[in-house]
Amino acid sequence: MMNEQKQEQQQHQNAENQAEPISAEETSHLIETRRQKVADLREKGINPYPYSFKRSHSINEALENFDELSENKKVITVAGRLMLKRIMGKSIFADIRDQDQRIQIYLKIDKIGEEQFRLFEKFDIGDIIGVEGELFVTRKGERTLQLSKVEMLSKSLHPLPDKHAGLVDKEMRYRQRYVDLIMDPEVRKVFQLRSRIVRAVRDFLNGKDFLEVETPVLQPLYGGAAARPFVTHHNALDATLYLRIADELYLKRLVVGGFEKVWEYCKDFRNEGMDRLHNPEFSMVELYWAYADYKDMMQLAEELYRFITKTACGSTQVTFEEIELDFEKPFAKITMVGSVTDETGVDLLEMSYEESIAAAKKLDVETERLTNWGKVVEACFEKFVEPKLTQPTFVMDFPVDISPLAKRHRDNPRLTERWEVFIAGMECGNAFSELNDPDDQRDRFLSQVEQAKSGDEEAPNTYDTDYITALQHGMPPTAGWGFGIDRIVMILANQHSIRDVLLFPQLRPETK
Repeated sequence: MMNEQKQEQQQHQNAENQAEPISAEETSHLIETRRQKVADLREKGINPYPYSFKRSHSINEALENFDELSENKKVITVAGRLMLKRIMGKSIFADIRDQDQRIQIYLKIDKIGEEQFRLFEKFDIGDIIGVEGELFVTRKGERTLQLSKVEMLSKSLHPLPDKHAGLVDKEMRYRQRYVDLIMDPEVRKVFQLRSRIVRAVRDFLNGKDFLEVETPVLQPLYGGAAARPFVTHHNALDATLYLRIADELYLKRLVVGGFEKVWEYCKDFRNEGMDRLHNPEFSMVELYWAYADYKDMMQLAEELYRFITKTACGSTQVTFEEIELDFEKPFAKITMVGSVTDETGVDLLEMSYEESIAAAKKLDVETERLTNWGKVVEACFEKFVEPKLTQPTFVMDFPVDISPLAKRHRDNPRLTERWEVFIAGMECGNAFSELNDPDDQRDRFLSQVEQAKSGDEEAPNTYDTDYITALQHGMPPTAGWGFGIDRIVMILANQHSIRDVLLFPQLRPETK
């Protein structure tokens, strides 16, 4: 047994020194060795998986109060995962880590006793342990906990990756996120920041008297956006249902019902491709504000972004991929059509659909799937303007053709009162002066159905007649805004891919 223990220690030491992965055969052997250690603990009457452990302090609390605790020789208890162990004859130095911090622990055989010392000798990297002792500073200046007692809290059966390299394979990082979180404190910080961002959004909207509500995830008709849905079947009702692609139509029903400020933190689902900006399941915030328009919502959006950056990050200036973003300055404001003119010299505003297609071809824009004037404008915008929108920018006044839920612009009926906010070249939110004319809304829904019949896979092949009925009861002038949580987390956490801000991103099935 001692030989096996030394062999495992040597293998871990080799991994630490050489950053070489342990082979599958070695891993299997180490797991069997650890299983035997579980059996040995049980034979000694020690439960390797006890029910609880009473901590007097988190590691962070112990370090923050180090001077007081060490001066008073206060006996404290902390717990964490064993991440490093160095046996030096009758002394052992080790590191344990909890959610937020690490601390060095020190065992001396004549202080802790031979039985506890020998027990700890057999502990493995990855084990979760509870310890008791007094804080002191080593000769090298390391704040350390000298142990008087140690307890196994959860025996780890699977060896961890090399502590320096962590999980090198990015795909494996996402598949085994639990190991990624164990090995890389920076990954944990990303998701702690995500939690602060969500909390800041909630605090801001609650502070503005918005009512947080919940709407159905399973819907008999999908709507509120242009996207392919996930389809399922309800056996008891013998009905086809859809995972929601947006919350919009249900939230606006609540505005019809008399709630003047409503919002929802929601999971939405779109049956579309995956890339660095898209995951089939994603987090959204949608809010609706009666008696306001898209300009009012624009001002609210600026306030919210400043609040969450200041609250979650401590500053309104953040760095994303070497871009210095400033949320304190007033956001830039441009129009969609006007920005295309500024970049290309081509004014699409008064062109017919046919004329805009001809102009787009001269600009080397792919036109095969551009079935209306609005899509031509959008395609030109995406090619010539969107990549240049680094600092927070509102893009205003979208074509009616691509904005079926937005109110027509008060100065140009070919456009709508709609904006999207772009940050670091990414679309991060979409807002309207909401369409509340039931007849106009029905006509636009029917236009979408015709687009679906023409082969547009994202256009719905039916529409929500009950929503039209709701509008016929009267919805006040209303501004609405939806924005993705995942992308703002990407920006504030300085992460390139949406997968790095989702704890468990969607992945292709593993192949054998």
